[in-house]
Amino acid sequence: MVSTVSDRPGYGHLLRTPGAWTFLLPGFAARQPFAMLTIGIVLLVQHTTGSYGSAGAVAAVSGVSMALFAPQTGKLADRFGQRAVLLPGVLVHGASVGALTALALADAPIWALFLAAVPTGASIPQIGPMVRARWAAVLGAAPGREASPLMSTAAAFESVTDEFTFVIGPVIATALCTGVHPAAGLIAEAALTLIGGLFFAAQRATQPSVREAGPTGSARHASALSVPGVRVLAVAFLGIGAVFGGMQVSLTAFAEEIGRPGSNGVLYGIFAAGNMLAGIACGAIAWKTGPRRRLIVGYAALTLTASGLWAVHSVPLLAALGLLVGLCIAPALISGYTLVEALVPGSARTEAFTWLTGAVALGQAAAVTVAGQLADAHGASTGFLVPLVGTVLALVTLLALRARLVPSPSGRTVARGIGHRGPVTVD
Repeated sequence: MVSTVSDRPGYGHLLRTPGAWTFLLPGFAARQPFAMLTIGIVLLVQHTTGSYGSAGAVAAVSGVSMALFAPQTGKLADRFGQRAVLLPGVLVHGASVGALTALALADAPIWALFLAAVPTGASIPQIGPMVRARWAAVLGAAPGREASPLMSTAAAFESVTDEFTFVIGPVIATALCTGVHPAAGLIAEAALTLIGGLFFAAQRATQPSVREAGPTGSARHASALSVPGVRVLAVAFLGIGAVFGGMQVSLTAFAEEIGRPGSNGVLYGIFAAGNMLAGIACGAIAWKTGPRRRLIVGYAALTLTASGLWAVHSVPLLAALGLLVGLCIAPALISGYTLVEALVPGSARTEAFTWLTGAVALGQAAAVTVAGQLADAHGASTGFLVPLVGTVLALVTLLALRARLVPSPSGRTVARGIGHRGPVTVD
């Protein structure tokens, strides 16, 4: 389907895209639990074990599992359709979260929590990438031809939606865990995943069509990761995940350290609100520069702002700097997702989005583990070194390999036998 909306890249025009609301509303509900899972695990396991290191490690296992399995979920969705993947996925996730919660409350050994965390992470529904793939379908995005002017707006809108989720999700999970019961956050996460995922799966009219294999079957089995630009973007998103994970654990430890545990949700909410506000602004601007340049500039700003987190020891200053860090994340995320439209064939696009989402989860998992260990051993401030190191390493890689974020001079981008021709402007 191709949208008939005006070429003006505004939110109003985007939201008038035929069929958009049928997947936006259930998609919003279904993606809420994603922001609740990590903090829910950290708060429950820290309560039962008394260790941020153990809590971070269990959350990290879940994140690594998601990072490894999410691209396969995306590939299956490209091949068989989103509904076919979602229906069994949400059922498995609900059962896995229930098992992890029961084991934690029973003071099970840490290895048992690790085992339960594997299916918990592997079965997380990839709602965000699926919504982005639906936008690409309804807006008629295709590699090798000029992208719809609304694609960048759609990427910004999705970033705003993600960050609104990360504003309210951790706050809800923290409130449930501290005000109701330490397991209440995970129980709510499982319930929302099941209900929201089933409603989203029911919206069959807007899901991308399943691509039929060509004579050799190469189209069906294409891998988005074989596109060089996707690998570069995955590294960049690893660094963004390091910011999310490092902030979650370090802010929690900082709030406990100063005797104000309730401030954790507020501080993280301010950080995520900065991301959301920047996303709104990015979608409202008619950019004259391409997404590759915006990605590099935004990432450099993110690295600069993250470099000062470890040195801040007061709540107001940490809130202000966290807001700045959040403001710098959205431009990098939006630019990266926008580049996918130019670099990846439609038959592998959901998989590409899940590679990026999985990279964020993997970076977050590593950051949660390292930051938790540092916070336990040396105090909360050392945990804030993790976002700095993660973004510096990713920025260096991004600068060194930035040429891979442009289709080859012949205009052909190849992913295991799938190619497309035509000029694509990305810079």
